[in-house]
Amino acid sequence: MLSLPALLQALTSGELSPTEHVDDVLARLERDETNCVIELDAERARSRAAELTALSARGERAGPLHGVAVGIKDLIDVEGLPTRCGSRLLAGAAPAGADAPVVAMLRAAGAVVVGKLHTHEFAYGPVGDVAATGPARNPHDLSRVTGGSSSGSAAAVAAGHLALTVGTDTGASVRTPAALCGVAGLKPRRGALPGAGVFPLAESFDTVGLLAADAASLAVARAALGGPARSGAGGGPLRIGVARGDWWRPHDPVLGDAVDAAAAALAGLGHPVADQGTPGVAELAATYPVIVGAEAWATHREWFTTRRDEYQPATADRLAPHADGPAHTYVDARRARARLSAALPAQLDCDVLLCPTTRLRATPIGATEVAGAPVRPSMLETTSPFNLLDLPVVAVPVPVPGLPAGIQLAGVTVGEADLLELAGALANRL
Repeated sequence: MLSLPALLQALTSGELSPTEHVDDVLARLERDETNCVIELDAERARSRAAELTALSARGERAGPLHGVAVGIKDLIDVEGLPTRCGSRLLAGAAPAGADAPVVAMLRAAGAVVVGKLHTHEFAYGPVGDVAATGPARNPHDLSRVTGGSSSGSAAAVAAGHLALTVGTDTGASVRTPAALCGVAGLKPRRGALPGAGVFPLAESFDTVGLLAADAASLAVARAALGGPARSGAGGGPLRIGVARGDWWRPHDPVLGDAVDAAAAALAGLGHPVADQGTPGVAELAATYPVIVGAEAWATHREWFTTRRDEYQPATADRLAPHADGPAHTYVDARRARARLSAALPAQLDCDVLLCPTTRLRATPIGATEVAGAPVRPSMLETTSPFNLLDLPVVAVPVPVPGLPAGIQLAGVTVGEADLLELAGALANRL
């Protein structure tokens, strides 16, 4: 995988020109075996790379991401390319007339947008194997899923094609594919990166996030996009709570080992580490599918009524139960979420909560159950509480034998900058 700091150093020193970098990236993406590519914007990318190469020759830079090739999840508008959301319903979509604000920010920072990347259909799934273009494939084992819904964004980084990609996260969609593909993912607080120009799944939770090889890369990218200042923790020890209890117990014991290894490493860095209960988390999490289902149904109601056969069967099966849902069920769930999301953080005696990202590692494509454990909930239930709580989270890989394993660091009293610094230090310790 390609580290963003190392890439920027090569581009800044002249060891690598933007043209050489973009040409290499496009060649890799054209040969990709993971099905992560939806559409390349090769001509425009090469033209912009040539402009940036000329700037480099004059000793000038367009911005902090000068010359860096970036891929965009096909849920997010890129001017001149259609946004198809992984669905046959949008097969004939017209090209977007403008960049989504987050894409415009990347271009303004000097990045070169090379194309659109695979998404689970309409982002309605944490697995990545449901889309009109077929499943995305995990670079570590092409027979296994990437996780979703930012499936192509994670696969492209893990395969070494791109140093930085953009995804979205409504309940899992940056962090789960990061975990399954062995890369790092940032879910900021909702709205920290602008969400306009992104096809909605559930407006209550939809969040634009980033994927990269490691936490140091995420920190560089986030700073380039106007990242937030430190919370005031001042770089001192942070109280680390290790989430314990049935809710956080993974089905794959290796994932429990990864959490323990991360806890030991953080303790070795001088951070106080203690077990942490999370009272009410199961009740809070139970509101998630109700709210998301109702909001997704509101978006898809007309299409579903007239064009149901064009949805992938798994997506149709998830939408259908919400067709006749009474309004009070949605309102009750929102009220419960408000009550519980206010109560839970007040009961946490930590600055950062550490937990597994998923309960399973990458599963075979198409599998709905593995060793008696249901796949979809196993990829969603340990991530969705942080969308309900609207906490910033950094997901990072922990070295283990075999398939990748990931852990999450959720900011209870601290923000993105502190989490990214902590995650970077943890990676250096593992």
